[in-house]
Amino acid sequence: MTTLIKDTAAHIAGLMAIDKSALPADGGQRFNRLIFARSPYLLQHAENPVDWYEWGQDAFDRAQAENLPILLSIGYATCHWCHVMAHESFEDDQVAALLNRHFVCIKVDREERPDIDDFYMTVSQLMTGSGGWPLNIFMASDRRPFMAITYLPKQGRSGMNGLMELLANIATLWRQRPDMIENNCRSIMEELARLRQEERSEINIEFTETSTKAFNQLSKIYDAKHGGFGSAPKFPMPIYLGWLIAQGHQGNAEALEMALHTLRRIRNGGIWDQLAGGVHRYSVDQRWLAPHFEKMLYDQAMLALVAIDTFQATGDPFFSGMAAGIFEFAERELHSGDGGFCSALDADSEGVEGRFYVWDKQEIDQCLGPDSEIFCRYFDISSNGNFEGMNIPNIALELEEFCRVNGTDTAETGRLLERGIGILMQQRAQRIRPLRDDKIIAAWNGLMIAALSRGGIVCGKPDYLEQAAGAARFIMKSLRRHDGRLLRCWMNGASETPAFLEDYAFMAFGLLELYEATLETSWLDQASSLAGQIITLFCDPHTGEFVLTGLDAEQMPARASSDHDGVTPSALAVTARVLLRLAWTCDRPELIEHARKALSGIAAELERNPLGHLGALSALSELDSSPVIATLSGPAGSPEATALLRALKEHHIARLAIRLESSPAAPGVSICTDQTCFAKAATPDELKNVLRQIGGLFEPRTVLRAEK
Repeated sequence: MTTLIKDTAAHIAGLMAIDKSALPADGGQRFNRLIFARSPYLLQHAENPVDWYEWGQDAFDRAQAENLPILLSIGYATCHWCHVMAHESFEDDQVAALLNRHFVCIKVDREERPDIDDFYMTVSQLMTGSGGWPLNIFMASDRRPFMAITYLPKQGRSGMNGLMELLANIATLWRQRPDMIENNCRSIMEELARLRQEERSEINIEFTETSTKAFNQLSKIYDAKHGGFGSAPKFPMPIYLGWLIAQGHQGNAEALEMALHTLRRIRNGGIWDQLAGGVHRYSVDQRWLAPHFEKMLYDQAMLALVAIDTFQATGDPFFSGMAAGIFEFAERELHSGDGGFCSALDADSEGVEGRFYVWDKQEIDQCLGPDSEIFCRYFDISSNGNFEGMNIPNIALELEEFCRVNGTDTAETGRLLERGIGILMQQRAQRIRPLRDDKIIAAWNGLMIAALSRGGIVCGKPDYLEQAAGAARFIMKSLRRHDGRLLRCWMNGASETPAFLEDYAFMAFGLLELYEATLETSWLDQASSLAGQIITLFCDPHTGEFVLTGLDAEQMPARASSDHDGVTPSALAVTARVLLRLAWTCDRPELIEHARKALSGIAAELERNPLGHLGALSALSELDSSPVIATLSGPAGSPEATALLRALKEHHIARLAIRLESSPAAPGVSICTDQTCFAKAATPDELKNVLRQIGGLFEPRTVLRAEK
């Protein structure tokens, strides 16, 4: 068995630096074929005794030639249970011998190839009713699956088979009962085809009724005590929160309060890194104390967008501060240095989940001296600990309430806490850091570009806009093929994997937000160019159906899944909203029909399960509604024009589209909606008066004060 590697980041960096030109194609005695990969996840397995292949024809040809089943194992670099299964099984000589004798083994990084992951995750959910990572699929050489499992220990426990028994049984079945294997393959493919036929339908949804159904579903699973939805494990669910904020903008005070309470509990809980900022993946308990410690770029971007929207809705600096904490963390720990943002930080370091983030009180006492008593009281740190004998910093009382209860001065206590955080950050920096997955993924960077752009204009932070522009320039320059096609990711160079619909849609979304924050038309032009490629590459010319994988790219054995909101928004829903915004901004009404086609691909499922399609529900609300067209005239970039833009973006305005009309005249904003145009506003106050007239200026602070 391989020795446990304590500093994974340093080890992976060492593997990347090896001169591989002299190595044989199979990796030689020390390595397997994954030593030639660029994905950090695949490199984590390059020294396994398992004879791993990357996904490709070589593996399929060998399986066919030798009549062997395939084990396809899918995971990602910062996945805790992927690490556990790797150490228990894939680093084990006994398991490797069994796999190498009876199987062809393929490793896939799900973040590099979401199409492979999406197809086989759908298979897992069909076969077992659940899914997760590591995802292990047994399949024939033609890529048709016949069995799916997630994590499995090497040896059986509590009467259940372990991996060794399962592998032996599958090898025997493959040799002795090929008819059973073929029947499994055929029945799974038939079920996938049946599901596919049910998916597409015309849009015929009663919007108000469906929205009410979605809100009622959320209300039933809402945790009024701790915030959030459902029980443990509890995810932040920014898509739910963003939709509730939008409902609040429409006057639903209960929806707004659900979102506000949840965000406050997340920000004060252990799921939030109270020292460095940023949010961990999810909480393993109901009260947001003990997280699963990995930090994903998309979680940061999505929660930052919600925090900014909440700041627009309330004017409460708590939420702009929450977004700032995310942006500061992302710049410090996820920024690549080349402009783009890296994918994630691992949950594990030194082979232990969370070791980098948890504290012993004695260590804090030694670091902080006399300040430790107040610091530990505020952050719930004790000698007994609050997590497996250690401490996860979290906040029970807001600072003002804490100072009132403890009889301390608010300003002085605030300075003490900030001083303590700085000292502990320095102390923590001496620990072995979790692995950073350095993949720069187009889709996730698009979300962060959108968040930084919106945060930059709403909060008046030019440095956010500079970061957004830097990431946009990197993606649009470095992740492009010679013919202009977008690529999926950067891993010490651009990958050869063509970008998927989510990459195009999320990047176009980010570029539109950047245009609206800066009024630089080059960003609008690039968003429009990506939209054109979406229609060319992802819209089937025969059916009008939008697909998640480009028509020019490798196809899975079947189009397995409908698109839905997950940890990131539905790619089809974002596509529809991008096309609508471009139709309004660029006066291109033909794009509205394409937006309608994108939504028709998920219309039936939206009606059955609106909670899984809140992004599509939001897009649907915009589809047949009149936009608010704001035309900014006058010299671009002047202080007056910037002030008007800030006034326009300071508050949430549904269906807003910003057009430019460059002229030497004094800056002004003309608002048109519902076939009515209003007099040009020359000042921010005049603009706000116009927005009040059209109901485009939502001021919930009045509503909240009245309710109190």
